[in-house]
Amino acid sequence: MTVTVLPIIEHDSKPAIPLAKVMNERLSRFAAELQDQHLKELVKLEPLFDDVVIYISYNANYAVRWKVVNDVSSEVELIVAAQCSKLGYIKWKTTHVNTFNGNKD
Repeated sequence: MTVTVLPIIEHDSKPAIPLAKVMNERLSRFAAELQDQHLKELVKLEPLFDDVVIYISYNANYAVRWKVVNDVSSEVELIVAAQCSKLGYIKWKTTHVNTFNGNKD
């Protein structure tokens, strides 16, 4: 199974530029660690040609949240949930990833 964890950078909240850079780098590091270390057991899971895609981002309180964005078995979902829970990540509660508000004139 191919595991892909993508950091989603939200541009709605605008912390100071140095802080935003540090937080974005931190989120990218968390994504790489989740993919390469914490979910490495999924790589050996049958069927090998399947994949799981996980988004991670910050919520409004800067806690890390996660969401599986493709159809996977409940077994895979439970493994991801368990690992993310161990890391202190919270499940992404919204049904959509990004909301585009457009120009508000």
